Amino acid sequence: MKYHNSIKLTDNLYCYIWQGMGNNCNTIVLKGILKDDKPHAIIDPGHIVNEASEDCFGSLEAAMASDGIKIDDTGLIINTHSHPDHCEANELIAGRGGASITMSEEENEFRLTTGLQMYELFDLKPPRFTPLFYLKEGSMDIGKDGFKVNIMLTPGHSPGSVCLYLEKEKVLITGDVIFYMSVGRTDFPGGNTALLEKSIQRLSLLDVEYLIPGHNTEPNGVIRGKQQIQRNFEAIKMFF
Repeated sequence: MKYHNSIKLTDNLYCYIWQGMGNNCNTIVLKGILKDDKPHAIIDPGHIVNEASEDCFGSLEAAMASDGIKIDDTGLIINTHSHPDHCEANELIAGRGGASITMSEEENEFRLTTGLQMYELFDLKPPRFTPLFYLKEGSMDIGKDGFKVNIMLTPGHSPGSVCLYLEKEKVLITGDVIFYMSVGRTDFPGGNTALLEKSIQRLSLLDVEYLIPGHNTEPNGVIRGKQQIQRNFEAIKMFF
């Protein structure tokens, strides 16, 4: 069954918006940007099967295939954070195609310690993987033709959460830091409301035309237009 809605924002940026009944994250694919024979990068591959017994991974694989993207041709998996609904499929994808995995060092330390409580809470087996390298604050050259991603350390929802900003495309990928008219929870292990407020303030200063949140709180999944995005930030600052 199809649970993902595919949205193509640019020539090489595809959003797979989760529309199932159970929990799972939105997934972003950067198509053909890497220099090796595994040219695709996946941001937050999500669950394998969720609490509603929905085949999250199968749906993602099928949705990507409909766009001409083979999930086994993934060379890099980028995790905004380590919660199960964002990175449970890491091990499966890496095992099938040999993809490398990355997240922030702070988040990796969290997932191996206090973060294990998240898997215990939802009765899940933690995926086994070792990041090839750690995401650090600043510009990261991850692909051919000078393709760059700006990494922003944005703790609050979890200790090592990151957001990704594509400056040229004016795209902001926020994970679970910020949603449409809402923010990421801070009552999970590792959450911190004060740090989340600081992170949101930083993000609100960016020049953004497309904001891609980690989960849907509105029908279309992607917040479009600079004015709409700024209104979203203003509402969040007022109410959260």
